[in-house]
Amino acid sequence: MSTNSWDFRALFASNEECEREADSLIKECDEFQNTYSGKLDGLSEDKFNAALLAYEALNERIAGVATYAFLVFAQDTKNGAFYAKIDEKTTLAAEGLLFFDLEFNSLSDEKAAIFSAANAKYAYYLKLLREHKPHQLKLEQEQVLLRVSSTGAQAFARLFDETFSKMRFKFQDKNLSEEEILSKLYDPNREVRKEAALSLSATLEQNQHLLVYIYNMIRADLATQCELRDYDSPEAPRHLDNQIKKQSVDSLINSAQTSFDLVSRYYHKKRELLGLEQLYDYDRYAPLKDSGAKVEYEKAKQIVLEAFNEFSPRFADIAKRAFSEGWIDVYPKEGKRGGAFSHGAVSRAHPYVLLNYTDEMRDVFTLAHELGHAIHQNLSYSVGYLNADTPLTTAETASVFCEMLVFDYVRSGLSKEAHRALLARKLEDIFATLYRQINFTTFEREVHAKKGELSADEFNELWLKESKKMFGDSVTLNEYYKIWWSYIPHFIHTPFYCYAYSYAQLLVLALFGLYKSGKCADFVSIYTEFLSSGGSKSPAELVAMFGFDINDDEFWQIGLEQVRTLVKQFEEM
Repeated sequence: MSTNSWDFRALFASNEECEREADSLIKECDEFQNTYSGKLDGLSEDKFNAALLAYEALNERIAGVATYAFLVFAQDTKNGAFYAKIDEKTTLAAEGLLFFDLEFNSLSDEKAAIFSAANAKYAYYLKLLREHKPHQLKLEQEQVLLRVSSTGAQAFARLFDETFSKMRFKFQDKNLSEEEILSKLYDPNREVRKEAALSLSATLEQNQHLLVYIYNMIRADLATQCELRDYDSPEAPRHLDNQIKKQSVDSLINSAQTSFDLVSRYYHKKRELLGLEQLYDYDRYAPLKDSGAKVEYEKAKQIVLEAFNEFSPRFADIAKRAFSEGWIDVYPKEGKRGGAFSHGAVSRAHPYVLLNYTDEMRDVFTLAHELGHAIHQNLSYSVGYLNADTPLTTAETASVFCEMLVFDYVRSGLSKEAHRALLARKLEDIFATLYRQINFTTFEREVHAKKGELSADEFNELWLKESKKMFGDSVTLNEYYKIWWSYIPHFIHTPFYCYAYSYAQLLVLALFGLYKSGKCADFVSIYTEFLSSGGSKSPAELVAMFGFDINDDEFWQIGLEQVRTLVKQFEEM
C-alpha cells in the first residue's frame, strides 16, 4: 500500500467488519444500560470505577466505528450511503450510554465527590460533567433531542456543505470549485485576483437567499437549545465546552481590537511594496515575490522532519511514523473532501491526516499544522479516551506551534527579498488566525443578539461594519465584500468556535517567544507534558505550567508583543 494514502487496517479491514462492530455495540450498550441504569447511587467506589472504565471502552469503540465511516466518506464522498448507515447505528449505540452522565449528575454532591476522589485519573473529567449539570434535561428529553439532532441544525449544516460542494464559480472559460476560486486570490496577477473576487461574489449573491435562510435556522436552533438548557447567552455553551470564562474571552477580544493598528501598519507597507495607490480586498494576499518554485511532497517531508527534529526528536519520530505507516492521505483526487484535517481517531489506531497537497509553499505549512495536531493527539492517548479530547482553546496549540517551527526553520538562510516575502505570508496567516477570527466572533455576537429572522441586508451590514474595524483605512473593501460572511462554515457548523483560533494564536506566540528566548531550560519537556495531558487538566492549569496566567489581562499582551516584533521586522526590511 502506498504511504501517500490512508491505511485503514488499524481501524477495520473492511466496511463489513466495521458494520458488524456497530451492530455489536448496539447490543452491548443496551446491556450496559440494563446493568447500570438507576443503580449508580448504590455502587461501591470500586464498582463505580469499573462502570466508568466500561463506559469509556464502549465510547472509544463507538468512536472507532464513527471514525472509520467518516474517513471512508472523506476519502471518497461516493460512500455517503455507508456513512449514513453507520451514523444511524452509532446514534442507536450512543443512546444506550446517554443515561450515564445524567445519572452521575443526579447524585448528591457528597456521593459524586466520593466517586471522584476514588478515581484520580478521571477526577477532572467527572468535575466537567458536574459543570454541565444545570444545563442537562431529563433522560427522555435528551433521547428525543439525540434522535432529532440529524434533522435540526445538523441537517442545515449538511445542506450548507452539499450546496458548496456543488457550487461552481465562473472564471474565464472554466467553472471552478470554492477551493479553486479562493486560491486565485493569492495569484500574483492583480487582474486574476480581481476577477476571482468578482466571481466569488456573484455566485454567493445568486445563492444568498438559501444561505441567509440556513444561517437563520442555525440561529433559531441555537436559541432554542439555549432556552431549553437555560444558558444565559448563545455563546455560553461554547465557553463551557472550551473551559474558559466569558471574562477571559472579552479580554482577548479587547486586546486584539486595541492592536488593530498593527494590521493597518502592515497593509500600508505592503501597498508601498506592491507599488499600488490603493489596496483593495482582493490585494490582501498578493504575493510580494513570485518565485514560481514548487515544493514537492518529498521535499516538504524533509523540511518538516528537520524542523521538528531541531525542536524535539520525539516530534520527528511521530512524524516519521505518520509518513511511513499510512497516517496521511496526501493528494487531491476526484470525490475526495477538500481542505485539510487531522482526526484523532482512537488509541488502538493512530491519527489520520487529510491533505490536498499541490506542491505550493503554503502546503508545507499546512502539512506542519496537521502533523502538529497528529502529534498532540498521539501524545494524549496516554491519558485515556475520556481525558484525551482537548477543548478548542488548546486544540489548536500544537498545530500553530509546529507551523512556527517550520517558518523559523525555512526563513534561515533566505535572501532578504525571499525572507520578506515569507514573513509577509506568515503575518497574513497570523492576521487571519488572530484578528479575522475576532471579527468573526464580534459579528456572531451581533447576529445572535438580534431577535427573529435577519434579512440579507442586515447580515451584510453587520459583516461590513465588523470587517472595517480590522483594516481601518489600509484596505478598501468593495461593496460586494459585504456578502463574504456567507461562505464561512464555522458560523454554521460550530457557532462561536472562531475565537479559539485567536486564543491559540496568541498562546502559541507567547510560548514560542519563551522557547526562543532560552529563559525556560526545560521548555521542550514541559511542552511535551502539556500536549500529553490532553484534556485531563484545565487550559488554565496547562498554561500555568509555563508560568502564564490566562485569566490575567496582561497575558494576551505577551503574544501581541510578538506580533509587534514581526511587523517591525517587516517594516525595517
